Amino acid sequence: MKKLLTTLFFILAFCSKAYSEKGINMGISLSGGVFEVDGASEKFTGSHSSGAGSNVTKNASSEGEDAEGLFAIGSIFIEKTLGDKFALGIDYVPHSLESETTENTQTTTTSSATGTNTVQVDFDDLITVYGMISLNENVYLKAGYMQVDVTTNEVLATGGSYGNTDLDGYTVALGYNRDLNNGAFLRLEGSYMDLDGATLINSADTTKSVTADGITGYGAKLSIGKSF
Repeated sequence: MKKLLTTLFFILAFCSKAYSEKGINMGISLSGGVFEVDGASEKFTGSHSSGAGSNVTKNASSEGEDAEGLFAIGSIFIEKTLGDKFALGIDYVPHSLESETTENTQTTTTSSATGTNTVQVDFDDLITVYGMISLNENVYLKAGYMQVDVTTNEVLATGGSYGNTDLDGYTVALGYNRDLNNGAFLRLEGSYMDLDGATLINSADTTKSVTADGITGYGAKLSIGKSF
């Protein structure tokens, strides 16, 4: 992710030099909304405490396979305008988005001994590369590619772990831009995002895995920035 971020900033810097007469937009944003993890589950294959020789899938929540949550994040962005209607930009979240810690009790297959499993996930270095097109003087349409690092922080009774990964996806947004004095501007937009899923295997027991089929979400973003 770090190499990708560095490369993208170099690309944007090159575009800025090539189109220096068109200007740069920079600013900060605050976003909030709701997301849903589709098909989140834990799978056990082969012999286990729930029944020898069979496969068992445990859902991530009592409501079923889907798990919902709220999010609030701050980000910084930089854009290069390309003519009067187009812009290319990068939005970066410089802090972690931390999930709640979940806990469950596990009974071993060989004895009645029990152990406690706790899992917590951090989403780091969320970056969005996007293009914008102005539909009229104030309204714009945005579409972008997203990538985020996923770090799992778990304490498992077996001593294993599920490792880390990264997720890719896309976002689309419709927004309203209001120009202020001295090159400043204010934006408000509504967005939809869709991130691909992932499956992670337990490092101490390959019969155990966790899967999230994907993450979708809706949100609103308030941005303030300045044109140079």
